[in-house]
Amino acid sequence: MAKIKNMSMLSQIIVAFVLAILAGIIIGPDIAVIAPLGDLFLRLIQFIIIPLIVSTLIAGVASTGNMETLGRIGGKTILYYICTTFIAVTIGLIAGFLFSPGTGVDISSASDAPEATETDGIISVLLNIIPTNPIESLSSGDILQIIFFSIFVGIGITMVGQKAEPVYRFFDGFAEIMYKITWVIMKLIPIGVFGLLAPIIGEYGLSVLMPLIKLISVVAVACIIHALVTYSIAVKTFAKMNPLKFFKGIAPASLVAFSTQSSSGTLPVTIKCSEDHLSVSQKLSSFILPLGATINMDGTSLYLSVAALFTAQAFGVELSIGQILMIILIGTLGSIGTAGVPGAGLVMLTLVLTTLNLPLEALALIAGVDRFMDMFRTAVNITGDASGAVVINASEPNLDDDANDSNSTTR
Repeated sequence: MAKIKNMSMLSQIIVAFVLAILAGIIIGPDIAVIAPLGDLFLRLIQFIIIPLIVSTLIAGVASTGNMETLGRIGGKTILYYICTTFIAVTIGLIAGFLFSPGTGVDISSASDAPEATETDGIISVLLNIIPTNPIESLSSGDILQIIFFSIFVGIGITMVGQKAEPVYRFFDGFAEIMYKITWVIMKLIPIGVFGLLAPIIGEYGLSVLMPLIKLISVVAVACIIHALVTYSIAVKTFAKMNPLKFFKGIAPASLVAFSTQSSSGTLPVTIKCSEDHLSVSQKLSSFILPLGATINMDGTSLYLSVAALFTAQAFGVELSIGQILMIILIGTLGSIGTAGVPGAGLVMLTLVLTTLNLPLEALALIAGVDRFMDMFRTAVNITGDASGAVVINASEPNLDDDANDSNSTTR
C-alpha cells in the first residue's frame, strides 16, 4: 500500500487504466457493478465545472490588467486554435482518402438508423453564445454562454478599475477555493478511470469493434499523428519546450479525457497539469483553458472529416471539391459550437452529413462504435488546449509585469 501511495498520479492512472481493461475482458458485463465508482467521479467533476469556469475565467480576465493585453492574448489564443483545428481537419481528410475506411462496409445494418436531430447553423451557434439570461445559463450549464458572461464580467472589472477591486478579490478568492476543492477531487482520478472504463470494455468487449475496426483505426492513428506532429512542432518552435516534457506533463489529463470523453469534465485536470507540470501562468491557464475546452476541438473536427468520408465511401457517393471544402469549413468553425461532453461529436456529425446531403443512415453504423472514437478525439482535444496554453504562455513573458503596472494605476 505504501508503494501505491507513493506512486505519481500518472503512474496510478496508468495502473487503473490497465486494470480496467483486464477486468472488463475477464469479468465481462458483470463488471458493470463497479460503474457507480465512475458515476461518482463524473458527478464530482460536474459539481466543480461551473463554479471553476466562472471564478477562474473572471479572475483570469480581470488579472490581465488592461484591455490591450486581454485583446492581444485573446487574439493569439483564437488564432492558434483555429490553425491547429484546420490542420486536424486536413489530416483527417488525408487519412480518410488514403485508407478509405468506408470501402467494403456492410450498410444493411443501417436500416435501424436513429432519426436525425435538427442542428443549428453556424450563424445560429454564434448568436446563441450571447446569453439572454445569464442566471438561466448558469443553472442550465450552457458552457459557451457562461464563458461569454464570465469574460465580460472580467472585462467590466478591468474597465471600472479601483471601485471593482472588491469584486475582483471575491472571484480571485473564490478561484483559490475551487483550486483546493479540485485538488481533493483529483486524488480520486484512478478510481474514476477504473469505474468508467471497465464497464465499457465489459459491455462491448473486442468483438463489437471488428466490423468497423478500420474506421476506429483511421481515427485513432490520425489523432495520434496530429498530436505527435502538430503539437510537438508547436511547443518546440514557439515555446522552446521539449515535446517529451510536454506530453509527459499533460499525460494525466489526456488519460482522464480518454476515460471520461469530456473536454469540459477534464478541465480541472488540464488546468492542474498545465500549471504544475508545464509552468503555465495561472493568469493564462484560467483564461485560455476554459476557452479551449469549449471552442478548440481538434480531435472532434478530425473525426468529423473522417466520418464524412466514411459515409460517402460506404454509400458509394463521390464527393465534389465543393463538398470537401465544406467539410473543412464546418470542421474548422463548427467545433466552436460542439459541447465538450460525451457523444457531442455525433450530434455535430448530423450537421455535417445534412449539409453535404449524405445519408443519415450512416449514424446507425457510427453510433455503435462512437464511444471508442470519442476516447481518442477527446484526449486530442484537451492536449491541444494545453499546447495552446504553453505556446501563448511563452509569448507573454512580461504578463505579470504588465498586469502589475496596470493595477497600480487602475486599482
